[in-house]
Amino acid sequence: MKKIALQLVMVALVFFLGYKVYESIMEPVEYKKATDKREKVIKQKLGHIKSLEIEYKKIYGKYTGDFDTLIDFYHNDSMPLVMKIGTVPDTLTETVALEMGIISRDTTKIAIKDTLLQDLGVFNVDRLAEVPFTHGKVKFELESGTVVRANFDVPVFEVKCYKKDYLAEIKAQELLQNDILLLQEDDKFPGLKLGSLTEPSTDGNW
Repeated sequence: MKKIALQLVMVALVFFLGYKVYESIMEPVEYKKATDKREKVIKQKLGHIKSLEIEYKKIYGKYTGDFDTLIDFYHNDSMPLVMKIGTVPDTLTETVALEMGIISRDTTKIAIKDTLLQDLGVFNVDRLAEVPFTHGKVKFELESGTVVRANFDVPVFEVKCYKKDYLAEIKAQELLQNDILLLQEDDKFPGLKLGSLTEPSTDGNW
């Protein structure tokens, strides 16, 4: 009986060690999958913010660092829409046809909410500031300002969120902390960031 018991213990130990080896191999794979999945969603939302900021700047000549302003802009503001009346002959350019009076242009106003982000289906702009996967507890950090280029003040904005927030609930916390540490050691932002307060750029850091 002791021999059988010992054999059972050994079998259980082999299975346990095998599971731990499998877990150690799969944990980085699962961490990357979770990170990629969540960051894909967040990048899409950052793209929505960027679209609204760019349109806001077209109308007001600057970006906004306030989400309430951006949300109100979506709900209540409008943008100019230039309509072309007439047909340009094949032998003329549009500019020449316009100068000759063959075509004309008319500017009207169209609501921002009827123009931007129409391809998103169900989209709750009132939750624009919330970082996905944080259950509404964490907001994106949004700032705006200007930088001087060629003696001109150029409007800029920056919106960002942190890995520690949108990956807070994943199992592989040790991998997350190592990831954040490596990014900081390389002087890289430990999360996702769009735009810049020091450069006239609206690109992301990915």
